[in-house]
Amino acid sequence: MLILIRHDDTAQVIIHTANMLARDWKNMTQAVWRSPLLPLLEKLPARSTGGSPTVFGSGSKFKLDLLNYLRAYDHQRRTVCRALVEKLEKYDFSAVRAALVASVPGRHLIHDEFETRWGWAGLKQVLRNVPVQEGESDIVVQISSIATLGPTDTWLRRTLFNSLKASRNATPKQPNFKIVFPTPDEIRRSLDGYESGGSIHTKIQSAQQAKQLLYLKPMFCHWANDAPRGREIHPDCSRKEAGRKRAAPHIKTYVRYGEKSIDWALTTSANLSKQAWGEAANSSGEVRIASWEIGVLVWPALFSEEAKMVGTFQTDTPEESAEAPTVALRIPYNHPLQVYGADEKPWVATASYPEPDWKGRVWLG
Repeated sequence: MLILIRHDDTAQVIIHTANMLARDWKNMTQAVWRSPLLPLLEKLPARSTGGSPTVFGSGSKFKLDLLNYLRAYDHQRRTVCRALVEKLEKYDFSAVRAALVASVPGRHLIHDEFETRWGWAGLKQVLRNVPVQEGESDIVVQISSIATLGPTDTWLRRTLFNSLKASRNATPKQPNFKIVFPTPDEIRRSLDGYESGGSIHTKIQSAQQAKQLLYLKPMFCHWANDAPRGREIHPDCSRKEAGRKRAAPHIKTYVRYGEKSIDWALTTSANLSKQAWGEAANSSGEVRIASWEIGVLVWPALFSEEAKMVGTFQTDTPEESAEAPTVALRIPYNHPLQVYGADEKPWVATASYPEPDWKGRVWLG
């Protein structure tokens, strides 16, 4: 994340998926969310003694959660972000239309309505305020790392997926889940070849990891839908090219697709892991989180009650629509998604691959 305090008396928050490495910014696919330029407040608000703002997606709630996230870096011996928090308190966030979804290491109670919630509990709390379409829907989890989740899908289904399918309105049909993750063939053919695979991680070698692969495999889809060994795409399907298939994914996105449009979209640093999203809650209602993560969730009603969100490919501008105001979401992967073939496996950075990449190099893990 970058926070800019500008000479024109504005500030800007920039949340991105790239690490501060040249390789991440050069030939890999990343995402960025930029706030509007935030002006100084005309008058500093008095410190409130009541409950915190609870209008999810509002600038005031975003500001509250961002400042709480930054305050979490401070501790008794060192105040890492206090000065930054004091500066940001002076700026007006009212133009922001987004919800902050973040993770802070530690043990956190999930029942306090007046505190910022972290990890999956925070995600679920936001999504309970987001309307979704009825009918068929897909939630596409696109990530660059999959940690050890357990030999059964208990945590994945009951904790993370249960949070991702939350909504303001009840729907009779449950969403389908898909996971976009590259195969060795896609890494070989990427712009940096095997080198880009050093930033993309999962493991399948141990007995527990092999069991994990069994329940993940039916959900796996290719980053690029041109895999010769992937499941064949129906010829009548309309193909949409994102223009990123050779730029290996370090981006992380979670998107809910309805039958007619997109219900919501999240870009975040959080991969598919308990460390990022948090363990299942214990009997005391505590969730243990191990890593710092930050992301932004948006949905069409933030811009207009009649708005719809549509995916765009190789452009940030949607096609003109007479039906309703349209919010564009730049999609990083090709459509339709291509399911893994029967003998395909995900890329594993610690494995060895003797088949040369397009640069003529092999990978020794």
